Amino acid sequence: MIVAVACDHAGFPMKETVIEAVRQAGHDVLDLGTYDTHSVDYPDYAEKLGRAIQGGKAARGILLCGSGVGACIAANKMNGVYAGVCHDIYSAHQGVEHDNMNVLCLGARIIGPELVKELSLAFLRAHYTGEARHQRRHEKVLALENESKSHAG
Repeated sequence: MIVAVACDHAGFPMKETVIEAVRQAGHDVLDLGTYDTHSVDYPDYAEKLGRAIQGGKAARGILLCGSGVGACIAANKMNGVYAGVCHDIYSAHQGVEHDNMNVLCLGARIIGPELVKELSLAFLRAHYTGEARHQRRHEKVLALENESKSHAG
């Protein structure tokens, strides 16, 4: 699987830890930046990651910013991107299994490198169950997304 990884300047110090975890799990990395700690805007990197998922260049993504929240909000504005901030192992895999989450958002200023590795692995090892109740709920999310598109502009 190809996993897109992106971050803003606050997430940059933890980006290499994520990339290492993705590779250790046997996946390919699409590194979308940023590439240093110079101040940048998290929505720009959330968009790059979201476009990679929308365009089929990556199946999943891991997005880092200071808290994980801003990047998550920005990513969720994009059709087909289902992002969640997860700072515990259960949410990192359950978000995929039950909610079809395809982007893991992490707060690099909130959690340390060992937890980042564990969260990344839990996210990458998880698979959407597709159980009827989860699929019904996912279809309702898709309906909200489609309704939102029809009300835009």
